Amino acid sequence: MGMGNELKDKLAKRAALEVKEHMIVNLGIGIPSLVPNHLPPGFPVVFQSENGIIGMGPSPGEGKEDENLCNAGGFPVSLMKGGCYTDSSIAFAMIRRGKIDLTILGSLQVSEKGDIANWIIPGKKVPGMGGATELASRAKKVIVLMTHLDKSGESKIVRECTLPLTARSCVSMIITDRAVFTIENDQLILCEIFNPYTLQDIKESTDARYTLSSCLKYIRL
Repeated sequence: MGMGNELKDKLAKRAALEVKEHMIVNLGIGIPSLVPNHLPPGFPVVFQSENGIIGMGPSPGEGKEDENLCNAGGFPVSLMKGGCYTDSSIAFAMIRRGKIDLTILGSLQVSEKGDIANWIIPGKKVPGMGGATELASRAKKVIVLMTHLDKSGESKIVRECTLPLTARSCVSMIITDRAVFTIENDQLILCEIFNPYTLQDIKESTDARYTLSSCLKYIRL
């Protein structure tokens, strides 16, 4: 199910808490691309994009967009001081060599063991996989940022992915509009529940099996 811009910003703000100083970070299209907007000015992090930007900054203000400067999803971004441009071969070489500390991706499904399916729904046209496989397979940490339910109201956190896989056993955290899960040793753990949802709501809307964190928190976004 879709979500409004205010909720998207709140989820991006929650995901921004996982960005640590001096990381090299790659952001997927959609909600993940909003993460830089929620970091303090001058925060020491490098955002990399597979279309060839190293040192990507937050979204520019209205009227300040550069038509030649966009992220991998085609949306306007800014360039941080000291940032640079590369061709795609250099950008993908960084990813394939394991130089990315963290990637935050959207997804269609994530399994309870951390498998991710985020690039195609069979029968629908897509431009291609992009850098999804490389990022999911080679980034040091993979976080998925997505809605809890799909457009049909079905859980996107599942026991086994039914859509074509992007990569196996790679996701370490899932942030949805209802909750936060971590995945440790192929075990899904519920860590945070977002107001106004309850433990019963999460149980009823999650297909995957999970355990409760000993430090389970109820959070107001």
